[in-house]
Amino acid sequence: MPRYQTIDDVPTLQEALEGIIVEDLKKLYALLSGHRKLTRKADLVAGIKEQMQGEKLKQVWAQLDDLQKAAVAEVIHGSGGGYDADVFVAKYGQQPNWGTSDRYGYNREPSLLCLFFYGTAIPYDLEEKLLKFVPKPQGNSLNVVGDVLPDNFIVRVEKHNFRTSKREVSEYELPLTIFEMERAAPKDLEAVLRLIQSGKVAVSEKTALPGAATLKAIAAVLQGGDFYNDEQRKATLEKGDIFYEVGNIKSFAWAAIAQASKFAEQSGKKLVLTKAGQKALQESPAKGLQTAWKRWLKTNTFDEFRRIDAIKGQTGKGARGMTATAGRREAIASRLAECPVGKWVLFSEFSRYMLATGNRFEVTRDPDNLYISEFGYGNLGYSGSHDWHILQERYMRCLLFEYVATLGIIDVAYADPSLVPSDFDDLWGTDDLRFLSRYDGLISFRLTALGAYCLGLTHNYTPPAIEFRQTLRVLPNLDIVVAGEGIATSDAIVLDLYAKKVSDVVWQLDRQKLFTAIEAGYPLAEFKEVLETRSIEPLPETVQQFLRDVTERSNSLQDLGTAKLIECANAHLAVLIANDSRTKKFCQLAGDRTLAVPLFQETKFRNALRQIGYVLPQRDK
Repeated sequence: MPRYQTIDDVPTLQEALEGIIVEDLKKLYALLSGHRKLTRKADLVAGIKEQMQGEKLKQVWAQLDDLQKAAVAEVIHGSGGGYDADVFVAKYGQQPNWGTSDRYGYNREPSLLCLFFYGTAIPYDLEEKLLKFVPKPQGNSLNVVGDVLPDNFIVRVEKHNFRTSKREVSEYELPLTIFEMERAAPKDLEAVLRLIQSGKVAVSEKTALPGAATLKAIAAVLQGGDFYNDEQRKATLEKGDIFYEVGNIKSFAWAAIAQASKFAEQSGKKLVLTKAGQKALQESPAKGLQTAWKRWLKTNTFDEFRRIDAIKGQTGKGARGMTATAGRREAIASRLAECPVGKWVLFSEFSRYMLATGNRFEVTRDPDNLYISEFGYGNLGYSGSHDWHILQERYMRCLLFEYVATLGIIDVAYADPSLVPSDFDDLWGTDDLRFLSRYDGLISFRLTALGAYCLGLTHNYTPPAIEFRQTLRVLPNLDIVVAGEGIATSDAIVLDLYAKKVSDVVWQLDRQKLFTAIEAGYPLAEFKEVLETRSIEPLPETVQQFLRDVTERSNSLQDLGTAKLIECANAHLAVLIANDSRTKKFCQLAGDRTLAVPLFQETKFRNALRQIGYVLPQRDK
């Protein structure tokens, strides 16, 4: 760290040096002259200042090692901030040499770098001189794994051996599960919206969050289920253990996304589809997923960090200290957009890149409100308890794993979170925790072509060919029979909406059932598409004729909206008003003495009626 930490804003080198005690000035002067003959503060300041100008300054600069030169270059060519240790280490892998001290931080001996830095800043006048010859620092780059990931991830664990007083490094293989979400997400979107459409997604009236039964129902319709299966999600409790089970990820995300995207809204204890949700079922899945992502970026109804169950204090007083979610998401999304499409990136590398590029964000303005296990001892306000890897990385893992992946923007490679090396052992109250969050198992991800489209990097998206399993036999007697390996849950939901269920594997086309679905706003075209794409054989002529007849009957009438009926004193007056140039645009005859006025035209009708000498009294209540 910089030698003099109390000086943070120094306009000139003169002022910076005058703020340092004589003993420390002597140490700095000795770096330049090799002796400490000067004793007066004014002489020491003048002597150091003289050596930090012109050619002599270049000579001092030349004596710095590469890492020290990089520290100077980062600050003077930066955006105006001082030295940031986290950002520097993220980019260069280690701190520059600031000098030495004893084990307690005393008896410091500064390095040459301390002649440039005072606190975390370089004096403005010194900075101007350095800018004339100090080159810009190296750029940042995101390192990628490549097109293919191994089946196992090599984990290196470094621990201190208290018996030998040495650091020991061990390695082991971590089995990876790869989930290609670009293919799954479009089908998942349709399946979840269908499930909501069928009235099977219940949520809490107070929190709008799903319960265990609903999460299980959603997981059942998702491609490949949730990220972790039932057995992996179950907690294995041993005596005295505190263990947070992994729980649901994708299924929870879909309940939240459906509401945030305005595809569904709460009606009592259940979610119902909105007009936007109905539209999402009709348009391309990629467009629906893009819409969902854009709206998720802006929503303030849900904070992903609330899903880090082990970290308490996020409600009540603590909620006031939490930062705006939109800013956090945008910071992550901007760097996600810099990932190459189709290339695997380690999460640890992505996190490093976020820091190295200075793209920091805060989860809370007051970490003193957050705690693990117990508010006093487990408080995260203590130094080292709210570092980047504890708060920001947990938030990033949750956003990427639970929401970005669920929408198909990234494919993910993950492991059992309890097998991933812990980075939180130093925190009080975590002795019995096998993982700090259910998302700790996220190892790597890759940006998909769908993700590039959702992020606005491309204007068009060509989805991979969707292969439908042909599992239905549609018979001439209007029966629909499941054949082969069985029917997808999302397809079964569609059949339940449009056809009469006879048994677990048989449905029957029924005109009244279809009329009921059409009246509820479900288009007949989507039902016909399911039959045609899932049927093993072409639809029989009797079935095609049946569907044509229902289509014709459903298109024979049109709802023009609600109208008000107005009775005239006689048929002559009704004809007069219906044909007058001032009123005929807003009404029409509906019998000998009756006029029909659309409700949205009522005000205009009344104004026109007065112009021809009549008035319509308000109806007695």
